[in-house]
Amino acid sequence: MIPHRLLSGDSASQFEYGGRYLSVFTAMFLHGGWLHLIGNMLYLWIFGDNVEDRMGRLRFLVFYIFCGLAASIGQVFASPHSNIPTIGASGAIAGVLGAYFTLFPRARVLTLIPIGFIIRVMELPAFFFLGFWFLIQFLYGSMMREEGGVAWWAHVGGFVAGFVLVQIFKKR
Repeated sequence: MIPHRLLSGDSASQFEYGGRYLSVFTAMFLHGGWLHLIGNMLYLWIFGDNVEDRMGRLRFLVFYIFCGLAASIGQVFASPHSNIPTIGASGAIAGVLGAYFTLFPRARVLTLIPIGFIIRVMELPAFFFLGFWFLIQFLYGSMMREEGGVAWWAHVGGFVAGFVLVQIFKKR
């Protein structure tokens, strides 16, 4: 998904074979390498199963896709003139984190804390862990220009979408 091409309507580019907006959806399923994929799957494994239990499988799937779409929209609005491709499931997974933040704020998250060359293992409340994660995404998004790398605003958009949409998708 390339924000500038998406907004400019340049149909002679990547949108020629599958519709103008298809890349917003398909970008969620591409990754920039094994480390990118493994990192996303680790977060999904840690936080996704509990959120899925609260929603059910089908609702979780629809929720996940909506969060991914919201993440892409967040990145497009943050960098509408960017010609840098955005890929990955990070925005959709950020939505899962936003839902977890809402549903399980007191749950304990086993966390590696680096202190110099020493790494401590601590249990932190999800509220603190995910709140800190969100703050980092927001701060980096605010400081970074349109350079390649991480789509910080996709993370922020996905998290906010998950935080809001969880109320609609959770089982009553």
